[in-house]
Amino acid sequence: MALGVAEIMAQAGLAPGGDIACTTLKGGLSHRVVRVETGGTPYVVRVLDPAVSAAGLGIPAALEIQNTIRAARTGVGPAVLYVVGVAMVLEYVDGVTLSRDDVRRRETIPRLAAACRRLHAGPAFAGDFSIFRKAEELFGRCREHDLPIPDGYADHLPVLREIEGAMEHAPLPSVPCHNDLLPENFIDDGREIRVVDFQLSGMNDPAFELGDIAAEGDYEPGLVEALASAYFGAEMSAALLARVRLYLLVSNITWTLWFAIHHGLLSHRAADATFDYDAEAADKWDQALRDLADPDLGRLIDLVAHRGRAVT
Repeated sequence: MALGVAEIMAQAGLAPGGDIACTTLKGGLSHRVVRVETGGTPYVVRVLDPAVSAAGLGIPAALEIQNTIRAARTGVGPAVLYVVGVAMVLEYVDGVTLSRDDVRRRETIPRLAAACRRLHAGPAFAGDFSIFRKAEELFGRCREHDLPIPDGYADHLPVLREIEGAMEHAPLPSVPCHNDLLPENFIDDGREIRVVDFQLSGMNDPAFELGDIAAEGDYEPGLVEALASAYFGAEMSAALLARVRLYLLVSNITWTLWFAIHHGLLSHRAADATFDYDAEAADKWDQALRDLADPDLGRLIDLVAHRGRAVT
């Protein structure tokens, strides 16, 4: 039988009197996340649901726990204070949870890049992550369970294969990546930007991390360039910028189906019953269609594949 929050805190030795106040945090859609206060000190208890990884929407609990611990060593992720089974007691990061408007601010973008660089320089994560394999997996699950797929979705799958081929021409070294950096997974503690929720973490191309931030923030090309420049610094090039812009597109194509699967297979146990999965999926697909129709798409692919065309 799964332990309750009070039992977890007592076993961790963090609530010896058993007097705790709990507030469910709705930022996460999949797992149970609770703010717990005891003795005037706040904590976060994150209880992982194995059904999430079974549906292809996250990594196995054991890997997420390992990666959360490793991210904490960088100072970017919250400290892991106690682990029991599939539950973690975490440091409560006291700060402002970022919004889409926040991550679009020019003054915030270098701070996002700094958080990524610090995470990426940390201990290797358990497991590898490929957004291309995840796209295949989610598409297969939608077809297997007869879940809604946007009209014309399958027609664009060859573009993913073309982009992947271009990426493989000059791959970047894999680094420990979060892989799901929507604005709400960033918390500004007043000194630096912290990162939470390592549900999809694994070793990956750092350019995907940036493209995913840009996709979740719905960046226009100028903001994508600002983020890539802040991250890569003196190594920044037109090919690296093109790489990030292509990953922005692949992120939107792939995560469109994440919401269909979550709603179709896990809606009865969702952490936030008020979340509009259909609207989120439609928004991502609209953004993907916009970039699929962009005349620059072919040039971006060529540039990443080092075929020599410039991006304007």
